[in-house]
Amino acid sequence: MTPTDPLGQDHVHPPEGRQQPMPPPGCPAHDGVTRLYVPEFAADPNAVYESLRAQGPVAPVEIAPGVPATLVTSYATALEVLRDPRNFPKDPRRWQQTIPADSPVLPMLMYRENCLFTDGELHRRLRSALNDGLSGVDSGTLRGYVERGAATLIDEFAPVGEADLLTQYGRLLPILVFDQMFNTPPHLSERLTKALGTIFEGVAADAEQANTELVLCTVELVEMRRAEPGRDIVSWLIAHPAELTQEELLSTIMLLVAAGIEPTQNLIANVLRLLLSDDRFAGGLTGGSVSVDDALVEILWTDPPMANYATTHPIHDVYLAGGVRIPGDRPVLISLAAANADPALSSARASGNRAHLAWSAGPHVCPAQSQAMTIAAVAVETLLDRLPDLELAVPVDDLTWRPGPFHRALNALPVRFPAVRPSAQTDENPGDNRWNVSPAPTSSTPQAPTSKERPGSSGSGEPRRWLNSLVRWWRGL
Repeated sequence: MTPTDPLGQDHVHPPEGRQQPMPPPGCPAHDGVTRLYVPEFAADPNAVYESLRAQGPVAPVEIAPGVPATLVTSYATALEVLRDPRNFPKDPRRWQQTIPADSPVLPMLMYRENCLFTDGELHRRLRSALNDGLSGVDSGTLRGYVERGAATLIDEFAPVGEADLLTQYGRLLPILVFDQMFNTPPHLSERLTKALGTIFEGVAADAEQANTELVLCTVELVEMRRAEPGRDIVSWLIAHPAELTQEELLSTIMLLVAAGIEPTQNLIANVLRLLLSDDRFAGGLTGGSVSVDDALVEILWTDPPMANYATTHPIHDVYLAGGVRIPGDRPVLISLAAANADPALSSARASGNRAHLAWSAGPHVCPAQSQAMTIAAVAVETLLDRLPDLELAVPVDDLTWRPGPFHRALNALPVRFPAVRPSAQTDENPGDNRWNVSPAPTSSTPQAPTSKERPGSSGSGEPRRWLNSLVRWWRGL
């Protein structure tokens, strides 16, 4: 008898007598190997997930040339794996010994002494320090960081009437926010984020050098904060009662930077793409009917910024409910995107339902999800307040996606709009807003003044001058 999963679907082997169709040339799975790092996968990942789902709740994939992995596409199976650290530990060092040092995916999957790659008591100690560091920045302060950064960036392109909201806004805003949270000087910020961009691609030949650069920048930042501690996350981690070792400290900071910048910029850009291309959100004759907060939740279901991750490393074969076999000694990636699209969840994806796996689940659920949601929500609301007549400059189907096995990331998001003056003048008369911005704070937009009530955040002052300087540095001016 062919084993089935808890949802009653055949898996492991196709039904007897039925041959799986051979994908056409150019497909990520043309020769029987499904590659998650090629441009064809990035162009239409949902078609690949559907094909893999036909094999059962788990399927073999390749995440880099010659690097096999197991991808979980079932929601129920994903929860089973994520909630079982005994059979699915996070420590990758056994597998890591079998991978070339220059493998492009190694910087994303290699062992680091932080809470992402540890279990048990060590995980709890490291996570407590990370949680306490994040809690040092209250929601009102965080909103202020986002609003100041957003105003600085919008002022740069608002008078022009066109922009790329990825490179000129979504990509830079999380950097500005984290630079304030970490008290990072501009020269280190540039090096850190360029290294992270290379690492997340998972396909670049210079990933090993990018990882080295990430470590060197983090060491320099820590030494600066040891010499001059301040009211920032790095200084708080250094002084935390958990007494992190130098390696634990460096690894925790790298985790915060990596998890806070790249996924957040993708979340901002993906939400803006949805808002600008879906009549439920944009205006028109009937007006928008769904809030920005609802758009955020929908993107976390349909296009989570980290599409395939939450990696574990079983050291032996594991059999799950229904006889599902997961081989040992190869990475197990949860397809957060595919699990969210599981046909068994058709009724669960109702508006406002937050049971998605965009933040993972179990003991390693993302500790910074509320901060990421705040940054994304305030970023989108501030932009739509200032530029209510935004529209895509190209058809939505012409937008392209960056290749890579882990993320869901646009290449660009070109828009046009009526040119407006810098914020010091436009705040006097914001005009009508055709966007249905959340009428009241929700879990992703904590109680605090809205972006329309920010008399000091867009005016002059030392924080704004510092942000202007940082933006000029990034522009090479």
